[in-house]
Amino acid sequence: MTSRRALHFVFKVGDRTKTAEFYRDVLGMQFLRHEEFEEGCKATCNGPYDGKWSKSMVGYGPEDSHFVTELTYNYGIKDYKLGNDFQGITIQSNKAVQNARSKNWPLVPVSDGLYSVEAPGGYKFYLVDQAPPQGDPVQKVTLGVSNLSKSTDYWTKLCGMTLYEQTDKSVLLGYSEGQCKLELKAVGATIDRGTAYGRVAFSCPRDQLAGIESSMKESSQAILTPLVSLDTPGKATVEVVIVADPDAHEICFVGGEAFRELSQVDPKADALLDEGIKADKSDEYFAKHPERKGVAK
Repeated sequence: MTSRRALHFVFKVGDRTKTAEFYRDVLGMQFLRHEEFEEGCKATCNGPYDGKWSKSMVGYGPEDSHFVTELTYNYGIKDYKLGNDFQGITIQSNKAVQNARSKNWPLVPVSDGLYSVEAPGGYKFYLVDQAPPQGDPVQKVTLGVSNLSKSTDYWTKLCGMTLYEQTDKSVLLGYSEGQCKLELKAVGATIDRGTAYGRVAFSCPRDQLAGIESSMKESSQAILTPLVSLDTPGKATVEVVIVADPDAHEICFVGGEAFRELSQVDPKADALLDEGIKADKSDEYFAKHPERKGVAK
């Protein structure tokens, strides 16, 4: 499945100012595009919320060649409950380690040359204290699973991933060398996704989307969003199929051809995000109308 590629992981964030500081000044990433929406995504990209929201893509380079993060902000919702589903993203960057130290961002030693930091909201990142590789510094995304064997079968047989490494506690999967991998880690418990649960996205040729949906249906697996077109004002329309693995981790397969057009780096991304933050009066509004304040679900 070398025609498929890991794209991004989706986080729900409650504080865009602090979050932007972490990604820019600690991790050393750049904002690639920022979009504002007046109503919820029909594929629940922003979670189960119908109101105004924004999406910011941030990473170490263009989405066509780097694994990035998608930050979704639902106006009026400031806090989300963490579960044990998301276990972390590993990045190889001694510069990020230096940044954390210089910014006095809490940096916790894990093992020799490995540190952990937390983004606002409690999302964990692991920093390998080595010079970044020539390609993408983002090495892997780790998800917790309740049954490692069952999950491995799902991701290899139904999602078409290659098994690269395996222990009795974890497996490392991917679509090809040189791109971000997916690590599944046995947590020895039922997976609790809280309200902060995210989504991992992969691109594939558009003509594979219907086949992915059919395979999931034939195997009696969860299909969260059947094949659908998603519009972004002024940009390309993409097609997606969204499914869920045995632990309900959300997986989005998106048609790669249109996604390449949609994901072009916008040089105005930083300015658009800063404008969105400045224009956000939701704190003032909900202070006056607390009964209308959103609740994470």
